Amino acid sequence: MFYSLRFSLPLFIVIVSLFASCEDSDPDPNDTPSPTDSLMASVETSPPNTNYSSAFDGQTRINGVVTETEYTVSVLADGLSSPWGMVNLPDGRILATQKAGTMRIVSQTGEVSSAISGIPTVNSSGQGGLLDVAVDPDFTNNRMIYWSFSQDGGDGTATAVAKGRLSDDETQIENATVIYTAIPEFNSTLHYGSRLAWDAEGNLFVSTGERSSTVTRPEAQELDAALGKVLRITTDGEPASENPFIGQDDILPEIYSYGHRNVQGLAIHPSTGDLWEAELGPRGGDEVNLIEPGRDYGWPTISYGLEYSGDAIGGGLTQQNGMEQPVYYWDPVVSPSGITFYTGNMISEWTDNLFLAALSGQHIVRLVIEDNMVVGEERLLEGQGLRFRDVLEGTDGSLYALTDEANGRIFRISL
Repeated sequence: MFYSLRFSLPLFIVIVSLFASCEDSDPDPNDTPSPTDSLMASVETSPPNTNYSSAFDGQTRINGVVTETEYTVSVLADGLSSPWGMVNLPDGRILATQKAGTMRIVSQTGEVSSAISGIPTVNSSGQGGLLDVAVDPDFTNNRMIYWSFSQDGGDGTATAVAKGRLSDDETQIENATVIYTAIPEFNSTLHYGSRLAWDAEGNLFVSTGERSSTVTRPEAQELDAALGKVLRITTDGEPASENPFIGQDDILPEIYSYGHRNVQGLAIHPSTGDLWEAELGPRGGDEVNLIEPGRDYGWPTISYGLEYSGDAIGGGLTQQNGMEQPVYYWDPVVSPSGITFYTGNMISEWTDNLFLAALSGQHIVRLVIEDNMVVGEERLLEGQGLRFRDVLEGTDGSLYALTDEANGRIFRISL
């Protein structure tokens, strides 16, 4: 709404390369830079925090790629108060959460609705608040909305999931009901995880964090706790019937996978139907994982990161039998939050690419994936200097990026 920029990135890189060669005081006549060389360099130029070796080629610092299609970046809307999640409504408008405990609807022309009320009280301290949002697959008929949030309890706070009906006049949530609480509660305001995604049967994937503390961190490996997990529940909050641990003693039946740190990204691959996730690491070790039911993803036993103090995590292990390797990781971190696969054909070279909103990285990550391996990485919106919390493919085929600042914005990337 406020400005529009048009990008033709290959040409830009050629120009930058030419200027760089002109400024070289003593160029080597046998070493002439080319646009192809620029395109193939890794997008990450900062040194890693660790000297760990990756488990396989292409697991980190893959070659860079550049979108060849000329696209436009514009600001669709601003004035959102610390937004966290967003989702499409069937008519193309976007429903966004605000951390303090309300939602707003953003039209395709950028109008922002009044705050939607009726949501149970959230604990918005630290990393908590009203977090992700999902629209019922049958919303056109039932108008049901689902959301995750940080809930106060007798022993601390917990990641919780609630549902309610969006009123006909879109001013409030009716009959809000909490359907699931991730136990145990803990006195922390960190690492709620809290992303939502639908499976093909209408069950809800829910991610949780391990609440950050070294006291609760081991719970990511414990199967009687819902911390550091990907869960799968019904719309009534019950374990989905096909979950991997159904019927096993002393295991929470809602658990789908475990050994996670702080999962803020969940997305279904549009071609394979597989579940992918992204989770934040400590100093290094942000991960992208292909999630398989019942598998252990390693935290805190293995990690490609360090403690914030610089010490090794556990014994400094990055691999262990029985624990899954990330498909991709970053060191240093980009802090991935919301993720989405691009399914449209507006920018056809993006089809089936994975996009991630990067908080500390202050850009949108584009990962090109082939045969479940990352083969290229690109950084979009890098010049904005903003923390990106979520990314969404709109019903119009545009890509939308949400910032989590006090005056949050939604950027639109389109032709």
